[in-house]
Amino acid sequence: MERMHNGQQICSVSQVNQYIKNMFVRDYALSRIKIKGEVSNCKYHSSGHIYFTLKDAVSQISCVMFASYVRGLAFRLEEGQSVIVQGSVSVYERDGKYQMYAQGITKEGSGKLYEEYERRKKRLLEEGLFDESRKKKIPAYAMRIGVVTASTGAVIQDICQVSHRRNPYVQILLYPAKVQGEGAAQTVIEGIRYFASTDVDTIIIGRGGGSIEDLWAFNEEALVRAVADCPKPIISAVGHETDTTLTDYAADMRAPTPSAAAELAVFSYRDVMMELKDVSYTLRMLMEQKLKLHKLTLARYEMALSHLSPQDQIRQKRLYLADTQEQLAGILKQKVTSARHQLALYVEELKGLSPLYKLQGGYSYVADEQGEHIDSVSQLQEGQKLSLTFADGKAGVTVQTMERMEDCEWQQKN
Repeated sequence: MERMHNGQQICSVSQVNQYIKNMFVRDYALSRIKIKGEVSNCKYHSSGHIYFTLKDAVSQISCVMFASYVRGLAFRLEEGQSVIVQGSVSVYERDGKYQMYAQGITKEGSGKLYEEYERRKKRLLEEGLFDESRKKKIPAYAMRIGVVTASTGAVIQDICQVSHRRNPYVQILLYPAKVQGEGAAQTVIEGIRYFASTDVDTIIIGRGGGSIEDLWAFNEEALVRAVADCPKPIISAVGHETDTTLTDYAADMRAPTPSAAAELAVFSYRDVMMELKDVSYTLRMLMEQKLKLHKLTLARYEMALSHLSPQDQIRQKRLYLADTQEQLAGILKQKVTSARHQLALYVEELKGLSPLYKLQGGYSYVADEQGEHIDSVSQLQEGQKLSLTFADGKAGVTVQTMERMEDCEWQQKN
């Protein structure tokens, strides 16, 4: 709130701080500034921001680098580092303090190298030197590995230790090279060309961590091109995980550390033996299943062939004929028995109808002289000659008397 006191304007604290901040904002020099100094009171906050102080021999300034810019930082900011901070200077209104808002940080003396690094990276990238299509596959079961690094130091020792632990049968060949300073890039190139002419399966180039000046040999264009053109697959293991050189982009694979390079290049003998054991067991099981399946199939084929063989066909036909013959014999016997029964019935019927059969029962056949059958007394006359036919012969008789019987008497006698 503004008010007048004894003719003078009175301002609040926030108004003063805001006024001062606007002065900083309007100052073009402070909105785009680079400040050189030594890092002090460096703190990495859980939010990802970095709070630190930049000082020289007589003065200091508070600085903050927000997390969105920290992700682009090429190294870890630490106490005592001499750096160049790029950003803007403004006022933090709440505390009434001005501070540096860092957007980029480079180590002092390394700025030109970083600029050259970025220029080379962009040019080689546009040329296609880093394309994935150029990269070769790292052999899964390499037995001879060439290492281009310093003959002394932790790099070769770490690679040998990891290699021996993973597979004592893999051979590690060292080409001693200068990995820092003048002529370092050329000795690494010579090592790459030497191993390219041998029967090694994979090449590892590497060295320990360091500043951009220490690692600059691995940013030399001649070495980068030698790595990209090498007919053998190359693993680059230069510096620590946060260090990235142009040879890392050109190599067929990048390892964060030399030990990691050995892990990638050397296959685990124990793991391979376990895999072979598992594969052997699986193969044996599959073979047994195949054999069982083929045995079952063969048994079916044998059964089918046995049913289709001429001998089996003849045997089956014989059995069929025997069964058919037995069936026919049964049917014939049944037919004959039935016919005999029917014949017996017919015989009995014929007996009832046959005159001779009746004659055998004591009856006789009466006929006149003309042979006409006499079956009634009304057909007779006294003195008439008749012929009597018996079962065993004939006899001639003459009618002497005749007597007619009443129908009722006849029925009673019968």
